[in-house]
Amino acid sequence: MHGLVNRSIQCFIRDTYGVEIWEEICREADLGFNNFESLLMYDVSLTDAVLSVAGKLIGRCREGLLEDMGTYLVSNPDLDALRRLLRFGGENFEEFLHSLDDLHDRVKLALPDLDIPVLELKERTAHTYSLSYRWKNRGFGALVLGILRAMADDYGALVLLEHSTMRDGLGELDQISISLLDGAFAQGRGFDLGAQV
Repeated sequence: MHGLVNRSIQCFIRDTYGVEIWEEICREADLGFNNFESLLMYDVSLTDAVLSVAGKLIGRCREGLLEDMGTYLVSNPDLDALRRLLRFGGENFEEFLHSLDDLHDRVKLALPDLDIPVLELKERTAHTYSLSYRWKNRGFGALVLGILRAMADDYGALVLLEHSTMRDGLGELDQISISLLDGAFAQGRGFDLGAQV
């Protein structure tokens, strides 16, 4: 697992639940260290151990933790890079959805070693979509769900999301049904193309 993913899990847990909980997770997961390095690769078993212990100590299932982490990655003002990358996808939530097919390639330009799923968006009816993707790592579809929820809020859109997962020999096949009920339901967060100085 890429260190950036593990580091994101660490920051989410530390910022949300506290340094003491994170240190206890490190001890119980028998990591032998307290900090993941963003640019290193780690065995996926370490990620699984962290999520398992975190779920037990915090009282949340793996998918619940990952969905909360997806929301955290977009909504935390200290982590504006991912939000900026996603907001370049369009001026409204519907344009953003259509940009998701290209997200894999955009991320690969910046981080060639980061393994993320290829996303495929299909329009079912007007304002109703299906987002499908496959990844070998269990439970991370919930992370995408959390990101989509946070992005809908970011754009001020009222959206109904339903997530389902199937597992086969190739990994997990995730599908999120997206119903855009109102693209301008509320005022979204401000966004400027230029970086804040």
